Amino acid sequence: MATTSTFFNNFAHSQTQNVLDDLIIECIRQYGMDCYYIPRRRDTYDNLLSEDDTSYYDTAYQIPIYLKSAEGFMNQEAFLSNFGLEIRPQAIFSIARAEFEREILSQESALIRPREGDLVYFPLNGRTFEIRFTDDKPFFYQHGKLQMYDITTELFEYSSEKFTTGIAEIDSIWTNFSINAYDYAILTPEGKALLTAEGNILVYPSMDQKQDIYDPLVDNDAIETIIDRDSANSVIDWSETNPFGEGRY
Repeated sequence: MATTSTFFNNFAHSQTQNVLDDLIIECIRQYGMDCYYIPRRRDTYDNLLSEDDTSYYDTAYQIPIYLKSAEGFMNQEAFLSNFGLEIRPQAIFSIARAEFEREILSQESALIRPREGDLVYFPLNGRTFEIRFTDDKPFFYQHGKLQMYDITTELFEYSSEKFTTGIAEIDSIWTNFSINAYDYAILTPEGKALLTAEGNILVYPSMDQKQDIYDPLVDNDAIETIIDRDSANSVIDWSETNPFGEGRY
């Protein structure tokens, strides 16, 4: 019966595996950049519906990451769906398995690998990406070991999650874009929100200011500045001369 050579060990030589781990770590440190890995926390996870309405992020770990999709965003950047035009830019990052285990897994007992739902903050463009898929075998057992993770990420869509990582650039996602009234509620010493006579949550003045600046693309104020409010409200023409108005059939 033929067998492989007993004089060469290509798949169980720990010293060769360690050398390859060190080379990959060195390459990522040279050609990558310092990003932040942000684990997702679940406060009130619903096992029946498999959802959590109060996810939050309170820790950020700095780790070197290599941007593998350097030619631009991958896959479907924009497409039409039942909900209209959706823009989903994706990027692929590579992380050294040994460094991820040393810097993050040693602190996070619940993790076994980069997890879907966790975030990666990319400082080059100041954007946050959500992990959609983790490929733990981008290279198939070189020298009998796995050395890297390739994580496919999508631009993070904020939905009132709390960010208290201590990193100002990351926490600004919450402070700048949250419109959840509970985030600005005036609380009692027991932690309960104060209510107005109508039963609405009593909030700090910054909440009202944030409503005005939430969407930087909204130009309502600019229109009303150029022309008075009554004229601005009459811009929409529903006369019969308008082909899209109510008078034509």
